[in-house]
Amino acid sequence: MLWCCKQLPASLLLLFTPNQQCCHMFFVLSLPSQQTFTAWCNSHLRKAGTQIDNIEEDFRDGLKLMLLLEVISGERLAKPERGKMRVHKISNVNKALDFIASKGVKLVSIGAEEIVDGNAKMTLGMIWTIILRFAIQDISVEETSAKEGLLLWCQRKTAPYKNVNIQNFHISWKDGLGFCALIHRHRPELIDYGKLRKDDPMTNLNTAFDVAEKYLDIPKMLDAEDIVGTARPDEKAIMTYVSSFYHAFSGAQKAETAANRICKVLAVNQENEQLMEDYEKLATDLLEWIRRTIPWLENRMPENTMQTMQQKLEDFRDYRRLHKPPKVQEKCQLEINFNTLQTKLRLSNRPAFMPSEGKMVSDINNAWGSLEGAEKGYEEWLLNEIRRLERLDHLAEKFRQKAAIHEAWTDGKEEMLQKHDYETASLSEIKALLKKHEAFESDLAAHQDRVEQIAAIAQELNELDYYDSPSVNARCQRICDQWDALGALTQKRSEALQRTEKLLETIDQLYLEFAKRAAPFNNWMEGAMEDLQDTFIVHTIEEIQGLSTAHEQFKATLPEADKERQAILGIHNEIAKIVQTYHVNMAGSNPYTTINPQEVNAKWDKVRQLVPQRDQALIEEHARQQNNERLRRQFANQANVIGPWIQTKMEEIGRISIEMHGTLEDQLTHLRQYEKSIVNYKPKIDQLEGDHQLIQEALIFDNKHTNYTMEHIRVGWEQLLTTIARTINEIENQILTRDAKGISQEQLNEYRASFNHFDRKRSGIMDAEDFKTCLISVGYNLGENEFSRIMSIVDPNRMGVVTFQAFIDFMSRETADTDTADQVIASFKVLAGDKNYILADELLRELPPDQAEYCMARMAPYTGPDGVPGALDYMSFSTALYGESDL
Repeated sequence: MLWCCKQLPASLLLLFTPNQQCCHMFFVLSLPSQQTFTAWCNSHLRKAGTQIDNIEEDFRDGLKLMLLLEVISGERLAKPERGKMRVHKISNVNKALDFIASKGVKLVSIGAEEIVDGNAKMTLGMIWTIILRFAIQDISVEETSAKEGLLLWCQRKTAPYKNVNIQNFHISWKDGLGFCALIHRHRPELIDYGKLRKDDPMTNLNTAFDVAEKYLDIPKMLDAEDIVGTARPDEKAIMTYVSSFYHAFSGAQKAETAANRICKVLAVNQENEQLMEDYEKLATDLLEWIRRTIPWLENRMPENTMQTMQQKLEDFRDYRRLHKPPKVQEKCQLEINFNTLQTKLRLSNRPAFMPSEGKMVSDINNAWGSLEGAEKGYEEWLLNEIRRLERLDHLAEKFRQKAAIHEAWTDGKEEMLQKHDYETASLSEIKALLKKHEAFESDLAAHQDRVEQIAAIAQELNELDYYDSPSVNARCQRICDQWDALGALTQKRSEALQRTEKLLETIDQLYLEFAKRAAPFNNWMEGAMEDLQDTFIVHTIEEIQGLSTAHEQFKATLPEADKERQAILGIHNEIAKIVQTYHVNMAGSNPYTTINPQEVNAKWDKVRQLVPQRDQALIEEHARQQNNERLRRQFANQANVIGPWIQTKMEEIGRISIEMHGTLEDQLTHLRQYEKSIVNYKPKIDQLEGDHQLIQEALIFDNKHTNYTMEHIRVGWEQLLTTIARTINEIENQILTRDAKGISQEQLNEYRASFNHFDRKRSGIMDAEDFKTCLISVGYNLGENEFSRIMSIVDPNRMGVVTFQAFIDFMSRETADTDTADQVIASFKVLAGDKNYILADELLRELPPDQAEYCMARMAPYTGPDGVPGALDYMSFSTALYGESDL
């Protein structure tokens, strides 16, 4: 029959849960099973050595009703009246009703007179109220309570059983499998669940009722026939019966809760230990790589050849392109892993991780700084060495050319100066010899500059530590010794000729004039040939243009030189004409010089031949310098774009990390997209590296078109990759902190706004003074000791700054819902049955095998007075998980 609650009599309203509110909905009117309530009352009264037979009659005097309340509440009620008059019974019932009301239960329309008079409906309503208050109301599962909590508990426990689907407290229990599943879940040895059939509800129900009564001390409160034969079994009767199962298994529930908490704590600890091991290994490997690499970069042993130094430069390029980038990533990942680990330790209330000595992040940063310092010095040394070797090769070649020319000139000069031909010569021959010697002295003086140049080049090669300096010095010494000998011989021959000059009066002026003019002209041609064949080295367009201008100026002097040549040849022709005209007897060649017209013409032709060759060499060098200039501009054009781009990206990342736009997930998504766009920029960096390599291979050492070097770009790029990765990691850690501590987006925005306000430099960190001002602004009354204590929490490395992650950790730490050492100890105490120690068998029974083994491997033997062999100390183990300070 369907009734609205407003249509029900007041006495029947008691049959509904006090928390139920009618919104003019209709309920099925049914009375609770007297059998179920009677059995439930007897399950408690028998603890006091009594029972009831008729629920309507046996509570009328109030005595057993008061006794029932004392048993189920564990409290003493007022002393009952022992008289048998109606007034005594009403007094006892009122005492019971007053006690129920003191527990926060409203008994609307139930009076002691109805109970004393044996009103069945009122009595059953009262008993149902007692059951709700003392057996069901305190049930709580995942923040639900009473009926909903009990239903959720049943659903959780029967979830693994495929034929069971508990949705209510009536028809879901008709096939009996729900009761059997509850028993089998907690005591599988009592029921062979696999043999039960859904189409045999009578057997299932009776099996469950019998086993519960025999082994679980739960009296039979229901009849299988009533449940199977009813379209909708009585909800309150089933709730009452099921609540007995809940209380019977509550001890197991506590153990399961304790075990779950311990498993959770151990899993966190195992994961953290693995992260610590991973950090130690990665830090060890990175430091070892740095230790091996720095000596290589600090090796400044010079090489003798350009080829060997070029190979060293190529090895260094391979190091920068291939070997270092993975280590940059490892270093960045190491910092990220360290920050993530510290965040997880804070969130799980563990002590901060302290790496092994010498393996702190700061130690790795210091080692990395030493590496980069050695790296920079090594590259500078390589380039300087290449410049030095290039200069040495140029000077050595110049030395060889000048020495060869000088040696060719001096060949035979000593023998000539040592001749005594003047002793048998005629007067004219003596004069000729004297004039010839004067011409030689002029030639000798002209060669003085070349000898000084040879000595100066040898000295410079020595100062630049040329590898073949011994042979250069020996050759230079031979030239200088020979030069001194020539000077002495020249002086000696000059003195001899001057002694005989008085005996000689006739000299051929034309020969002398020829010799005097031919000698300097010949020397000029030799100098011109030497200059035209001289090697040159330039580094800029301006330098090659200067050489070209000088060469053009030289070519402009050729017409005048040709006139001089014609004049010299004219003198020779005049001599020939005079000889022919006056039949002069000329024995041999010009006595004043070895230079003849054929040699003058030959050298002149050689000069004319070398001029276009020099033109071609200058043109080729000009083209090479133009190509170098193109390489400079090509590199500069890219570097002038990439350098500002990197700086802009660094500034944008800084703004993103301190601004509040959207949720942390939105910021994380934005940053990852940003990171992807940055990584996609890598080909431009690689292209710039290629251009830089071309510049180095072309031996270009300066670039006036840009202030950016490849080293600037490399360092900026590595910092950019590290910054975006570190910023993403900070956001991830903020998400971890937010989720672990239950921080809302609004709270996070407030934290960010406060942080940004006091981050006056907009650097993403607050210094100590700004942080102190921030704390005062939110109400902290700080003394020096208290502020020092707070700084030790937010700045454990004593860097003097506070990051946003440390700031939100501090601001939200008191609201964090984390496990503590006390909670873990309490959980172990439940598993140990309130003992101060725990046995290996208990750990293996209550925990998963791997976590049980983890505990046994780390727990010390228990040394207390009440211990037994094999007992383990779970208290010291729990304390060690969190550090002494937690207790």
